Amino acid sequence: MDIENLLSESVALLREMIAIPSPTFEEEKVCSHIAGFLDSKGLQYERIANSLIIRRPDHDPERQTLMLCAHCDTVSPADGYSFDPYQPAAADVAAAFDLSTVDADSHDDIIAGLGSNDDGGCVVSMIAAYRALLDESFPFNIEVVISSEEERSGNGGMALIHPKNVNPTWAIVGEPTGMKPATSERGLLVLDGVAEGVTCHAARAEEGRNALYIAMDDIAKLRAHKFERVSPTMGEVKMNVTQINAGSAHNVIPGTCSFVVDIRPTEQYSNPELLEELQAMCESKLTARNLKNRSSATPKSSLLMAVIGLLGLEQFSSPTTSDWVRIYCEAVKMGPGDSRRSHHKDEFITVNELRRGVNGYIDFIKCLAEVISD
Repeated sequence: MDIENLLSESVALLREMIAIPSPTFEEEKVCSHIAGFLDSKGLQYERIANSLIIRRPDHDPERQTLMLCAHCDTVSPADGYSFDPYQPAAADVAAAFDLSTVDADSHDDIIAGLGSNDDGGCVVSMIAAYRALLDESFPFNIEVVISSEEERSGNGGMALIHPKNVNPTWAIVGEPTGMKPATSERGLLVLDGVAEGVTCHAARAEEGRNALYIAMDDIAKLRAHKFERVSPTMGEVKMNVTQINAGSAHNVIPGTCSFVVDIRPTEQYSNPELLEELQAMCESKLTARNLKNRSSATPKSSLLMAVIGLLGLEQFSSPTTSDWVRIYCEAVKMGPGDSRRSHHKDEFITVNELRRGVNGYIDFIKCLAEVISD
């Protein structure tokens, strides 16, 4: 199939997706719209909740499988948009972007709006690459998964369908990386800390025990703490206290103080290990919101690493999480766009970036086939 025709259809689909509000847990309409597009192109797919699994007619469960996956949900619009985040007017887009600073030949080549970069650009590029290769044979299955609930680690997206409905050998996780493959990504561990004291009148502080002071002591320990094991690719585990809350009045010693700890793990620690180590040094009770968002890394022996080398791609370690944390197979994270635009005002992606995305996925798939054949 002609790449430019596929690209034109991809741009149209992406603009239509942007116009449909699809915050996490409200993806039904955008999922249905993508399904309608697949129907119009005669593509076979299975819908599970608000996720789609697209497979070739010759899909063989006994063969190895390469999965391309991206997500259709978005965060809520950031404050300060220069245009309507769902249906931006052409004049507003032209006013918002200086062509000398973006990779676009004209303002018409800028696809702006919420979800354009994260993660609609990956969705449409993966579908286009899949369509471009439909008439070619490969020594493995190719499937495209459009997942839901990614932005909030919901249980109804990739966590629902893997590994029961999709259990690939390899995966390319679509996230905006400028088509540079991330061969590792940090996990995410959020802890809720609660310090318990004894409340009393501030004039008689000696009768109580200030929970705020307990929390402050624990926070000081967390701030000074260094985890011993250091990742060769990601460096140290990152940890920050990001919220604290205590007190009801100026003259009341608080009996309870809560705080939040944001931790970005590496592959050197499991999330339960981190929780155990920190709890041992804190008086406050630490509770994990989720222990499943682990760190991920591509094994050096993986065929995916061989492809990266043959294609001369610049690999890096990603500081952000994705559906990779819910996929238990060899994977890399790669897609068109720029992660720095995600979750910010005036989100956008360009036609040139989508073109590189489509061609980049095609080149990667063909190279993997060559590596396997050799």
